[in-house]
Amino acid sequence: MISIDLNCDMGESFGAYTIGADAEVMASISSANIACGFHGGDPGVMRRTVRLAREAGVAVGAHPGFPDLVGFGRREMRASPQEIEDMVLYQIGALMAIAQREGVVLRHVKAHGALYNMAARERGLADAIARAVASVDRSLILFGLPGSELIRAGAACGLRVASEGFADRAYEPDGSLTPRTHAGAVIHDTDAVVRRAVRMALEGKVAASDGSEVEFHVETICTHGDTPGAQALTRALRAGLERAGVAIAPLAVPAR
Repeated sequence: MISIDLNCDMGESFGAYTIGADAEVMASISSANIACGFHGGDPGVMRRTVRLAREAGVAVGAHPGFPDLVGFGRREMRASPQEIEDMVLYQIGALMAIAQREGVVLRHVKAHGALYNMAARERGLADAIARAVASVDRSLILFGLPGSELIRAGAACGLRVASEGFADRAYEPDGSLTPRTHAGAVIHDTDAVVRRAVRMALEGKVAASDGSEVEFHVETICTHGDTPGAQALTRALRAGLERAGVAIAPLAVPAR
């Protein structure tokens, strides 16, 4: 049976602001990417989200982003490779400390938003992220777009890398994600999201914005906790994959 990881970006509430439906979504996923306080999240939210994941048997990973609460980490920022490495290291370390206190082992790292997309195409930035991850724990799995600079940088650092597909996002013909500023960048039709996820898992294909097909192999599929109706969407996504004969399970980590 084919097995795939179903991950979700979570823990992005902070202070008086509630973002997403983490408690409801957690039951349908196998991995949680938890914000680390820069684009979203705060220490209390981080701890509560780790506890939710532990209780649900969901794997926990760090979700570092740019220091941009106002823009939710979705605005491109310019920083030196050393600055990028330091900010990613800082965020992983913060979540790792909280996870350890809660008896949870950190399993993966997935950059957020603009940081993720920039690292997909800029090798210097990708190398900085990979160095930060490797310096913390070489058994951490690094997520990235298939064939991206981030995947190549992680492999070059000796990390286990996992190619990621996005069930609820549109793709460009080159395999990049359609910018959120473009109409149709986020797909809200539940049936369409499920169909796309099943094709990714079984056929390694997804339709691009121009009607062409992008081919890639993915090991993990992402859904977003801040999308309206995330609970029902994620539940339907899991059910659709399982009906198609795809088992949902977190990725196996290398020996520590």
